[in-house]
Amino acid sequence: MSLLRICSFSRCLNRCALFERSVLRGTHVHYPLLGPTARNYTVKPIAETHLFLQRRNFSPLITKTEDGKKRVLEQSQLVDVLEARIQQLQSDIILDVQHEKVQFLRAPLSGRGAPGKKGPKNTPIEKVDVPKPGQTDSKGAIKFPPSQVQPSRWKEKLNQEKNKILTKQQHLQQKIQKGVKEKGTPKSKGRIGSPMLPGKALKTISTSTENTAPVTKKRKNTTELSDEVTTAISSSITSTTTTAAATVSATTAMSHKTPKSKTKDSTAQFPDKDDQSKENELAEVEELEKELDKQVSHWMFSVNPQFLKEHDRGSVYTDAQLGFRSYLEACVFSGNIELANRRLLKQHRSLHRRRLLNIGVYNTMMRTLAKKGTLENIGRIFILVKEAGLKPNQASYCAALECMGRNPNCSPHVISRCLNQMEEDGLSIDSLFSQCVFRQDERDMVLKAIRTVQPDYLPSSSTASTVCVSPLVQDFYTQRANHFFPKLDFTRDELQERFYRQCSMEQACTVTIDSVEAAKPATENMIKMRKLLAEQQSQWRKILLQALKESKMILTNKESDKKRPSIYPYLCLLEDSEYVDIMIESVINMTPSGETLKILARELGSRVYNKYAIRLKEHNQVVEKLGNIYSAYIDLLAKDSPECNNLPRVQWCKLEGEQSSGPTLQGDDTQWPYITTVEVGAHLVDLMVKNLKMNSDILDPDQTRKLIPMLYHMYTFRSTRQVGFIKPHPILTQMQQEAVETKLTFESHVMPMLCPPLPWTSAKFGGYLLTPTKLMRALDGAIQHELLLERCQNLHPVQDSLNQLGNCAWRVNKTILDMMISIFNDRGSEKLDIPPPLTEAPKIPHFNLNDSSHTSTEKNTIKREIIKAKKKFNEMHSLRMDALYKLSIANHVRDEVFWFPHNMDFRGRTYPCPPYFNHLGSDVTRAILVFAEGKPLGPKGLDWLKIHLVNLTGFKKRKSLLGRLEYANSVMEDILDSADNPLNGKKWWMNADEPWQALACCMEIANAVRSADPAKFISHFPVHQDGSCNGLQHYAALGRDLVGATSVNLVPCDVPQDVYSGVAQQVEEFRARDAEKGVKIAQALKGVINRKVVKQTVMTVVYGVTRYGGRLQIEKRLKEIDEFPKEFVWDASYYLVRQVFNSLKEMFKGTREIQDWLTDSARLISKSGYTVEWVTPVGMPIIQPYHRTRTQALKSNIQMLNIEISHDLKERPDTVKQKNAFPPNFIHSLDSTHMMLTSLHCHSAGVTFASVHDCFWTHALTVDVMNKICREQFVALHSQPILQELSIFLLFKYCIGMPEELKKKKHLEYRRLMLLLAKVPQKGDFDLQQVKDSTYFFS
Repeated sequence: MSLLRICSFSRCLNRCALFERSVLRGTHVHYPLLGPTARNYTVKPIAETHLFLQRRNFSPLITKTEDGKKRVLEQSQLVDVLEARIQQLQSDIILDVQHEKVQFLRAPLSGRGAPGKKGPKNTPIEKVDVPKPGQTDSKGAIKFPPSQVQPSRWKEKLNQEKNKILTKQQHLQQKIQKGVKEKGTPKSKGRIGSPMLPGKALKTISTSTENTAPVTKKRKNTTELSDEVTTAISSSITSTTTTAAATVSATTAMSHKTPKSKTKDSTAQFPDKDDQSKENELAEVEELEKELDKQVSHWMFSVNPQFLKEHDRGSVYTDAQLGFRSYLEACVFSGNIELANRRLLKQHRSLHRRRLLNIGVYNTMMRTLAKKGTLENIGRIFILVKEAGLKPNQASYCAALECMGRNPNCSPHVISRCLNQMEEDGLSIDSLFSQCVFRQDERDMVLKAIRTVQPDYLPSSSTASTVCVSPLVQDFYTQRANHFFPKLDFTRDELQERFYRQCSMEQACTVTIDSVEAAKPATENMIKMRKLLAEQQSQWRKILLQALKESKMILTNKESDKKRPSIYPYLCLLEDSEYVDIMIESVINMTPSGETLKILARELGSRVYNKYAIRLKEHNQVVEKLGNIYSAYIDLLAKDSPECNNLPRVQWCKLEGEQSSGPTLQGDDTQWPYITTVEVGAHLVDLMVKNLKMNSDILDPDQTRKLIPMLYHMYTFRSTRQVGFIKPHPILTQMQQEAVETKLTFESHVMPMLCPPLPWTSAKFGGYLLTPTKLMRALDGAIQHELLLERCQNLHPVQDSLNQLGNCAWRVNKTILDMMISIFNDRGSEKLDIPPPLTEAPKIPHFNLNDSSHTSTEKNTIKREIIKAKKKFNEMHSLRMDALYKLSIANHVRDEVFWFPHNMDFRGRTYPCPPYFNHLGSDVTRAILVFAEGKPLGPKGLDWLKIHLVNLTGFKKRKSLLGRLEYANSVMEDILDSADNPLNGKKWWMNADEPWQALACCMEIANAVRSADPAKFISHFPVHQDGSCNGLQHYAALGRDLVGATSVNLVPCDVPQDVYSGVAQQVEEFRARDAEKGVKIAQALKGVINRKVVKQTVMTVVYGVTRYGGRLQIEKRLKEIDEFPKEFVWDASYYLVRQVFNSLKEMFKGTREIQDWLTDSARLISKSGYTVEWVTPVGMPIIQPYHRTRTQALKSNIQMLNIEISHDLKERPDTVKQKNAFPPNFIHSLDSTHMMLTSLHCHSAGVTFASVHDCFWTHALTVDVMNKICREQFVALHSQPILQELSIFLLFKYCIGMPEELKKKKHLEYRRLMLLLAKVPQKGDFDLQQVKDSTYFFS
């Protein structure tokens, strides 16, 4: 035997040492090694090798007989040890003992049987006996003769324990009998509130059952508690108003008996009960569930039953699964099919790594191999699928049929067998065409194969859309006979030309525009710096191109050796020059202060993915089909085409169904996991840092020439965490600042669209033409929202609302824009929110730390000044660049009509997709934008313009509308002066809260009053109607709180009620009272408390701000008051935030009850291991994506990155975030629902509508119509039993739908959660119909 074989043999024996010591070997015992086979897919024993037989029967230390004796002795001693140890642990609760018989007791169903002193044991428990040494159990375990069991010292210990227990037993029985006489059952001192952990079991040692006197501790008032829960639930379901009162009365009666988790005495939670055990109580809960199921069957119309199911863990892709699938797709797209096949087989062969494979991964390879038309390759993949224990889906059979369609020699018999197998798996042929995503000519090939055996087959049309059954929008969809979609002021040819321009821009992925700073005259130094930068960029391009090629060669050589797939395929998706362009653009756009490596890597990786996604659509022939359908779609929009009453979504689905041949527009390309995106970007950052260099004397020829890096990789601290940072060299920053570049380059999705956006028809299709866009924004890598939306059957109201917002056309107010650009290029104006240039930034002091002329105190002072100056410089640079981007984009589209595609966050709040320039921005960007469509002012339009102007100034917030109109008329001279001489006149507009919007409104009023007929003046100006503390309005409506409703203008009043002033007044009363008592801080605050100090805290407390956050808000306001002593700021802010919360608690009692109920519900739900989910009244599913953060290490060439992942579905929910976020998120979902309802009904009324959350915009002509719709929809929304339906949904989701095993293990938490969810807060007596007559509800 060779030396190598001897060494390997000895290592094998060493590895098996533990195995040999833990297995009882016998002559007739067989231990087969099981494994799957690839032929017949059955489990068979694999023959033992000669080495395995040697290992099993060979022992180099002792003989087989002696080894067996030793094992018997060890096992018998172990049983003795276990018996004695159990006696020690449970001596207080064991009644009888029998030697050498161990019984394992399953955990009590309610989870209350955790080991502890005097714990209850009243449930019949299944016993599993462990045989005594020397006996044979029922399954044929080996017998050992009694002679081999030797006496042990543990036997003596056991006898001593037995005597102690017998003594305690007698004493305990006497106590029990005494307690039964007095109270019926003894009190338990154990902690009832702590359920037993799943997977634990109790062990007891007992004698014969005849002599056992069981101790049974009874539950307390279980029947009454269950009856109360039943009453609460049934009363919360019956009907809206009267049932709410019944619910509250029932649950209020329960509130005194609600179990508290922190009590130590069980009598405080469960009163004694005489006749029922835990099983009876469980039966009652089951009856309660059945009763709930019967009573809410009518409610299911508004909720998709799929929402009530837990996520199918088999369908949830983890980051690792998504990463491997995206790796295969990258290999296939870049032409490395052999590499993809090799990696798949390597992953499949490893049982440990096979778990990362799902059916989608195998389908990726099948789709690729189907293009070759070779059935053998598809057959091999099907074998792998079966070996992996997976089931083929529609995409699997689709690939097989495509392969058969491409193979001219394929037998019809084979196709028939494939179709039959598909039907056996429960899949229909029609489902292939309705659920599969096709690329290129795949659909035609599949249809060709099917028609080989079924010549007359036609795919069924799936364009018939279901009608939304929500009562809030039912009329909108069913009564559309006379509603026609409004036309745009463009012909078909003009819209077609705009489509081609937008498509070309997105295909290029980037847009280069003129900077507004280009208007400055170029100095000699500017020209010199621009030339230097151009030369440097040319060199960078060559260097990076060579470095990228070399890195790809290195990765190619390592690819075959590495166990983990590398990023090599991701570097082959684009042309090398495109990667270089991405890197150079990131260098140009880098701020002087630098950027963290993680953020910079994510940005670079995202840009690579976006380009790849667009290239993939081009490769799959999507662009051609998109152009054909869009050409027909613009008939709905063009003014020279017939009228149509279809909604954009319906029209698009209809056209797509008519042109079904070819690729599917909705792609199925896999979104890269966040960690993959960062890894690709980090590789590019590493190339830049290592290879980009410049001469040190580029600006100063007198210095010694040497190559210095252009980018520095350094480490800095963010809070207490050390993070990697990429910072440009100061020389590069100086060159860029002095050059004042005349061009800016943006990604195409940053720009507004030049044509109407694609209508949203699904969660993945809509918005931009080619750029990947999601219907719902989410954290990087989070997929919970996408899964919910895919399961949702009817998102039509949400999609149609987003389509309506996206179809609103905009133009630029050129007059206002030109004024802003002139101020921007001059010196800016902080008062007008135009940031000054960096030349106005404070100079950073320079000094030598080793200079002995400065004392340590002076050095510390200078250091603080340097830090302060650097911070100010960075802030000014950030604000300056933000304004530069906004003004440059606006200037680029100054002569265009453009559109903002919209999507939403997970709460349903809508946002424009372009990030810089949109109407959600600051006063500057809002003032630049006007509606592209103009409408005459009409009889009341001019008055609404004047009222809107006064609203923008903020001068008359407490005045009535008539008072504001009178004020506007009294200052008409100032208004006209502001319009005529904005920079050289009285400058009245500059004192407004929103100066630029006020100036634009002054100009619109001036133009209107100077026209021949103001009523016929065509106005493009948007008039705003803003909600009065909208979050509190929703709370007051939910609770029918009359006092709260009056404070937030839900009740008609002659003048607007200002909740902020009301809170400030009450806080002042508290302060005055404390000042009289001698509280110093209250005395110091005299004359300081006003509306402005408390406004932000009052506004945000409804959205979950804490006292800590509120204190910081008030502290900031107090620092702005120059007269207030700075040494009192902290104490004063701490004092005021407490008074503000106390004031709100008195003014909004109903609000606080609802907020507490939502918070407590989320706390118990998350403690049960679930994330909080709900469904809005228009059917949109919402899930809170807050999980415990886990850290994943990413090893890159430049540094080790710790990626924090807070969206992992496998992690437990973050209870603190879940409970704190539920109330504000729920209210946000309601205000977004109100906005969507208003948007849809404004569309039906022909009203132009735009929104900024709870601020609605329209023409001056249609303000009254929009106000009427806004109020009607608010009343309709809150006329629904919102809290009752939320309660029912949560009960179904987390109680009725809870797995039975979890119910039994956590019965206490289950009952407590069920009780809380059924206890809907009581409503007040506010009449919701009054909102329709409230002038200042939105004003």
